[in-house]
Amino acid sequence: MNKKHSISTLAVAGVQKLVPYVPGKPIEELERELGLSDIVKLASNENPLGTNPRVAQAIQKTLPELTRYPDGNGFKLKVALAEKLSVDSAQITLGNGSNEILELVARTFLTPDLDVVFSQHAFAVYPIVTQAVGATARIVPAKDYGHDLSAMSEQINDRTRLVFIANPNNPTGTLLQPDELEAFIKALPSTVLCVLDEAYHEYVAPDRRARSIDWLRAYPNLIITRTFSKAYGLAGLRVGYSLSSLEIADLLNRVRQPFNNNMLALAAAETALSDRDYLHRTVAANAAGMQQLTVAFRTLGLEWIPSAGNFVSVDLGRPALPIYEALLRKGVIVRPVANYEMPNHLRVSIGTERENQVFITALSQVLNAI
Repeated sequence: MNKKHSISTLAVAGVQKLVPYVPGKPIEELERELGLSDIVKLASNENPLGTNPRVAQAIQKTLPELTRYPDGNGFKLKVALAEKLSVDSAQITLGNGSNEILELVARTFLTPDLDVVFSQHAFAVYPIVTQAVGATARIVPAKDYGHDLSAMSEQINDRTRLVFIANPNNPTGTLLQPDELEAFIKALPSTVLCVLDEAYHEYVAPDRRARSIDWLRAYPNLIITRTFSKAYGLAGLRVGYSLSSLEIADLLNRVRQPFNNNMLALAAAETALSDRDYLHRTVAANAAGMQQLTVAFRTLGLEWIPSAGNFVSVDLGRPALPIYEALLRKGVIVRPVANYEMPNHLRVSIGTERENQVFITALSQVLNAI
């Protein structure tokens, strides 16, 4: 008779050792746990303006068609993106959020005998997709909580197939200088792909943005990923995309599952892309909220990492978990980032003016009570 084995031992080696991604605590969960109401959630870098009315109308208009499959190629959304970004629609790969694009890249290009280079404090999905396919992660120590491109270059060898760079980075919010970033990409061997994760691109001030799309012509090993989850306010519908060479896009689309974007998500993204007013209000609210929070941090004697995203990581000067838990009891959800090797920091998403003030008041009370 065969010996009994744990089912987990039947999984591939990389998956056996994975630690699942832990999202920000949902409002409903905190309501159940503590019986609270009027909860403020500033944990998941979501758009605080609420659903775009034009998007809601597009979704309502689409509802009668839900018995049909969505357009598996996302033709209309790709055409709209291509026109807005001045690229060929065939350079676009659509994902169920940009996270799926990261997974598609890993499944398409990585094997257990290859390496991936990314920075300490970088987005948690990079090690997940690397380990899931059995590749080796080469994690480079951060410089001032951001990417040390020089040190990352030194880690690239004959086994390296992929480099992940988040710009701005999550959870630190750090931003690379465009010239420095392009020089890094230019120096990569042709056998090394660079995934430039620009999930927070829309929040970056125009004079600080890299002209990354222009680089696609010169660097066929570049893949840019972006999302509708943040500035466009569609986190609940999961729409992301990549921009790349025609050859890379063709390969990614071979691996991409059919109908990975649902019909409502496609309609919403197409509408959101055309609504400049909502995007303008989002960016303006984010700038005002960032100012509101950082002024409060200064008043409280706290340091923070300057951020180009829609969040800011504040250094509490002590283990952050007890303060996070105390904030939960006051109905405020933020994000502890000890899993990013930042045990003294809390990442705080920018909310509305009222939400930010509720957090500031609660944080002040908690710190005074300790």
